Amino acid sequence: MFKLEQRPQPSKHWTYGSPILALAITVVIGVCLFALLGKDPVRGLQAFFWEPIKSGYALAELTMKATPLLLIALGLAVCFRSNVWNIGAEGQFVVGAVAAGGIALLADKTTGPWIVPAILIAGMLGGMVWAGIVALLRDRFNANEILVSLMLVYVATLFLGYLVYGPWKDPMGYNFPQTKAFERVTQIPKLVQGLRMNIGVVIALVGAALLWVFLFRTRAGFALQVGGIAPAAARYAGFSSRRALWTALLISGATAGLAGALEVAGPLGQLTPYVPAGYGFAAIIVAFVGRLHPVGMIFSAILMSMFYIGGELAQSRLGLPKSLTGVFQGLLLFTLLACDTLVAYRVRWVSSGSKAAPAAAVKGGQ
Repeated sequence: MFKLEQRPQPSKHWTYGSPILALAITVVIGVCLFALLGKDPVRGLQAFFWEPIKSGYALAELTMKATPLLLIALGLAVCFRSNVWNIGAEGQFVVGAVAAGGIALLADKTTGPWIVPAILIAGMLGGMVWAGIVALLRDRFNANEILVSLMLVYVATLFLGYLVYGPWKDPMGYNFPQTKAFERVTQIPKLVQGLRMNIGVVIALVGAALLWVFLFRTRAGFALQVGGIAPAAARYAGFSSRRALWTALLISGATAGLAGALEVAGPLGQLTPYVPAGYGFAAIIVAFVGRLHPVGMIFSAILMSMFYIGGELAQSRLGLPKSLTGVFQGLLLFTLLACDTLVAYRVRWVSSGSKAAPAAAVKGGQ
């Protein structure tokens, strides 16, 4: 029989090997799901793992999905390393999109290119305000940040709905719940002509580099991590837990709001009720699969965006439900949690004979 035996110290090998094993198990389970649904497993795997990277156009679309996931995950990593459980990045993403959309709606034919930085800054400020509500309630009233941040997602979604169904609704939009299309000058500059890939990709990669410097090369980043791992030691060293709380949540809100701004001023081009795309929740998986490390999160964001695109292709080409994307995301998370057991425990084979021998020895001693 197999037995779990605690390791004297966590395994560095399995710290990085666990996500790879989790992905392999997810693929195997996915093949079984395709077979049970009566679909060709090879075509299913092609939709998820080959189609999103087979051409330049496909890679550009992949980066469009990966950019908001990476940006949000970078902010969440700061929170999770600080032991602050911000589960409501989706709400901060939506409010950032609303704030950015409000600035974009002010543009007209005479507006200059300065509007793009203003849109991005507005998105960051919107996300910071929404995350600041969580920080304020946790700081002043010791409210649980998990519940507060999660409930604020629904408030943000309802606020967006109020605007697109009410005061911001396009009067020439044939009664559809949407704002008017943003002026061309508000569009995020593209990196390659003819493709949708824009400078958001560069911003996300620069953000990953800055996060690495902040976490591993600055005193403030060190203080945040110490506060998350050992709060008592942080207090003894003079690190402020209150400052860590506000810093983590404001950074997380800023990155989520920036992702929302890039989304509405980029591929969407207007505000609609479909701005909430689940990126804020999927980014939680991205953060943990990437081991809360900037480099790891780059690769996990690419993987998660492949799941998004693969789910859409599986729906259109194989007739599978759109919920298959969420199934793969959930499988990856749960298999990762299971495989993480190997970080702290090793699996040992214990034969029946090895148990019988001590029993016989005890009996002989009697």
